[in-house]
Amino acid sequence: MAALLLVSVGGLPLLLKDDGTAKGLAQILLTYTLSSITALLAFFTLWLACGTLAKDVEECQMQMIVVKPIYRWQVWIGKWVGIIGLNAGLLALSGLAVYAGLMWRAHRLPPAQQQILRSEVLVARASARPPVKDLQPEIDRAVRSRIGGVRATLTPDEKMAMAKQVVSAVIATNEEVAPGNAREWKIDMSHASAAARNAPMQLRVKFHTSGLNEETTYDTLWLIGPQESQRSQLVQQSLPAESFQEFDIPPGQVSDDGTLTIGFLNRNELPLLFPLDEGVEVLYRENTFGINFCRGLAIILCWLGFLAAIGLATASFLSFPVAAFASLGILAMAAFGGTLKSVVENGTVASWDAGASSFGHSVLDFAMVPMFKGALEVINLVTTFSPVDYLSSGRSITWQDLGLAVAQIIFLLGGIFACFGIIFFSRRELATVQGQS
Repeated sequence: MAALLLVSVGGLPLLLKDDGTAKGLAQILLTYTLSSITALLAFFTLWLACGTLAKDVEECQMQMIVVKPIYRWQVWIGKWVGIIGLNAGLLALSGLAVYAGLMWRAHRLPPAQQQILRSEVLVARASARPPVKDLQPEIDRAVRSRIGGVRATLTPDEKMAMAKQVVSAVIATNEEVAPGNAREWKIDMSHASAAARNAPMQLRVKFHTSGLNEETTYDTLWLIGPQESQRSQLVQQSLPAESFQEFDIPPGQVSDDGTLTIGFLNRNELPLLFPLDEGVEVLYRENTFGINFCRGLAIILCWLGFLAAIGLATASFLSFPVAAFASLGILAMAAFGGTLKSVVENGTVASWDAGASSFGHSVLDFAMVPMFKGALEVINLVTTFSPVDYLSSGRSITWQDLGLAVAQIIFLLGGIFACFGIIFFSRRELATVQGQS
């Protein structure tokens, strides 16, 4: 396994094609190498977890252990800790190879490209966003004004459709910056360190337009810093729509009270819509890439610990082939999270008829949809943390994120599978297995 991991780490960079920039190369290297390492270790963990317990029972080695003065839960936990220790060693070895290869390539680049890498990829950047405005009171007033006079003449479906139109209109009004108009955002930077507030930062923006053209760019003018201060800076950028774009913020623009003011003037002929939740975001340096990389590997180790708990839990009462099949089935269910989400949103496992007024529910839906909803909730608890995406984009994985990952993945979800596995293993009649063999 160690050799296979090192071959994938060393061989993938030779096969990958990038966009020709140092930033693109580093992002592709981090994304594909870490994803391949995670996939290899995931299958290895499930296979080892199922085999180390089920095979010991089938080959009658476990029967020689449990007659000694040791509890079965200690055997179960000991195997889990052993698998985690082995994964930690393999993950550290492959992670060190990825880090060394990335640093070696970075040092061979021209100084200008090295600066881009260290400011946008090889860094741990935290983010700050403007507060999201509570639109519910405005939506309620608009709905009452629109539907109030014709409520008695509308069917329930018509009321729902009209309410959705009103909600969309209110949201669009608060996101839109009309031609020739300006918009201002105030972002609280008081939680950032003094060094981070005075260092160069990046502004990450995304906007939508009514006339989308991939080759069209839009003239944007930004006033960054206190509006009535000589420190404020004008930044002009030509940016495309429908995608995240980043550009530098001059240092020293945070006011004394920790507020960063971002002003925007729309000098285009079309209105621009900045999404309320992701339209404007400030990225600032939170820590070094090395520490961020270690925290990302620690979250991957949490994933592997959860998979080890699944494998041991299924092997606690199933034979090795069946336990491996069941564990891989659970892993496959996690891989098809998008399908589960679609079923939950549509409320049916059947196809949707666009000409019908509602979804065609069946008896199967009442049984399957709640089960899929519960599975989706579990999957979201695990996939909420995306260390590979964060590392490849230079985003910070905070200690709070790591602590939350340990709590949710290891203690909560892994603990549930561990409890079931220990209970089944403690109540399993090992002599029956020995008699069958």
